[in-house]
Amino acid sequence: MSGHSKWAQIKRKKAVVDSKRGASFTKVARLITMAARRGGGNPDGNATLRLAILKAKEANMPNDNIQRAIKKGTGEDGGAQLEEVTYEAYAAHGVGLLVECLTDNTNRTLPEIRLLLEKHGGSLASKGAVAYNFSKKGIFLFAPGTLEEKVMEVAIDAGAEDIASQPDASVEVQTDPGHYEAVLKALNQGGLKPESSELTLAPGTRVELDAAATDKVLRLIDVLEEHDDVQNVFHNAHFPDA
Repeated sequence: MSGHSKWAQIKRKKAVVDSKRGASFTKVARLITMAARRGGGNPDGNATLRLAILKAKEANMPNDNIQRAIKKGTGEDGGAQLEEVTYEAYAAHGVGLLVECLTDNTNRTLPEIRLLLEKHGGSLASKGAVAYNFSKKGIFLFAPGTLEEKVMEVAIDAGAEDIASQPDASVEVQTDPGHYEAVLKALNQGGLKPESSELTLAPGTRVELDAAATDKVLRLIDVLEEHDDVQNVFHNAHFPDA
């Protein structure tokens, strides 16, 4: 399982989100709007919307904001139409990137993403050049010191694929997307609250980086994540523990 340095990455990402709460709300609201547009505004019958609302609540997004985003998606609140688009790219040292966006104007978003990549040693890739290496997975991460045996007992019964302790003593659970909600529910009912839980794109192979290369790649990931239209940046970098 590829969990190397993941705890450090999660802490770093949470610090970034906390420092830019307003931007985080904007991104999550777009996610909710798109989910409601595709599957309707009732979360009971829309699993994608349920997960988007869960993400919003984890970010402490007010319920009024959540409801406005749902109404926008169902057409009750107007607003510009959003389009999902994923750009495949390379960072420095051949690191593959998948940049997921929600945008109301791809003619604006594409050149802006291209410019950010070029400024930080990256470039756009041809369709399929990067995506083939990624598959959708549910990932749950527990803080260092969590008992792996207790997590395993609950998660495996709920349908998890793999549980492993990482070098930093954190515990990572991996599951098929179809079992994500069941595993999350079982963990919560068992009193096991993950520090991070998400549906993500996990790489099959990774690119080993040294400290200098890590700094360069992380700077690019940071500037991409700051872009208003970017929802997620997935990569196949393998960062050193330091």
